Amino acid sequence: MTKWLKICVLEDIPRQGARVVHGPAGDIAVFRTLDDEVFALDDRCPHKGGPLSQGIVAGKRVACPLHGWHIELDSGVAVAPDEGCAARHPIKIEAGVGYLAASALALAPQAAKIACAGH
Repeated sequence: MTKWLKICVLEDIPRQGARVVHGPAGDIAVFRTLDDEVFALDDRCPHKGGPLSQGIVAGKRVACPLHGWHIELDSGVAVAPDEGCAARHPIKIEAGVGYLAASALALAPQAAKIACAGH
């Protein structure tokens, strides 16, 4: 059974923007699309570790602010020809409140990379 932690209300996240959840194992970027879909990824680009939360959200992708890599918000996978993955985390919105899976805050960066294997 997944334990969920309240992290924000939906309106705290700007449309086509992000907010950061700070955890003991690293930061998680929480993104909101123009259509109010919400996604959570490690706040590190798989290329050089750039802060994805500071990137530009367009559709269901975010562009890393350092080198322009595009990352799919629903999978964390870099758009070809780039390769790599930012770990994604379970997140849900209920009655306008955002909840992040508690396990997301406990993942070490190495474990997060393993979660992307096969993408």
